[in-house]
Amino acid sequence: MLRRRSQTSVDDTPVPVDDPKPQGKGRPTPKRRDAEGRRRQPVSAPKDRKEAYRQMRGKQAAERDRARKGMLAGDERYFPARDKGPARKFARDWVDSRRLPSQYFLPFSLLILLATWVPWPVEIRAQVLNIVIAVGWPIMMVGVLFTSVYVAWKLKRLVAEKMPNESTKGVGFYAAMRALQIRKLRFPPPQVRPGGKPVAAKK
Repeated sequence: MLRRRSQTSVDDTPVPVDDPKPQGKGRPTPKRRDAEGRRRQPVSAPKDRKEAYRQMRGKQAAERDRARKGMLAGDERYFPARDKGPARKFARDWVDSRRLPSQYFLPFSLLILLATWVPWPVEIRAQVLNIVIAVGWPIMMVGVLFTSVYVAWKLKRLVAEKMPNESTKGVGFYAAMRALQIRKLRFPPPQVRPGGKPVAAKK
């Protein structure tokens, strides 16, 4: 006498995409076709050229914002070509860890300019202009020239010693130009403070 096998009922209820329960016994594994269908996200095609242009501008703005945040965070992937490479990073950190006379070039120039604009009395104005033209400006230019030459020479020598496999082409000029900039206006932003300590991460 043949014994009929008892058929176990199977739950055919479709599994929602956000179902937190794992696939276990008594519940069939969803077919690949159904799973892929759930993963697919609907793509809204632009209705016209104006809509396509708007979507393109939104995407470009998002990419620019991501690149700006990456550069501010010190992510070298988002740096322009002139700032990439271990030699350039070493040059930036070396300059940023020091207070160099050339970084006061722009503030001092502004101070001199303001001094010539002040409506001094005639006798005092002549003395001010004489001090600015004969003393202040030459001292500033000599200091900037000496600092720039020293920074360029120093960085090329240090890179050649510490990174023999890296090219020193342009490193000296790159460091000298960074040393001329006001610290807060340098870009990429400094990653070290004067003295060599790392800059605290912004919260």
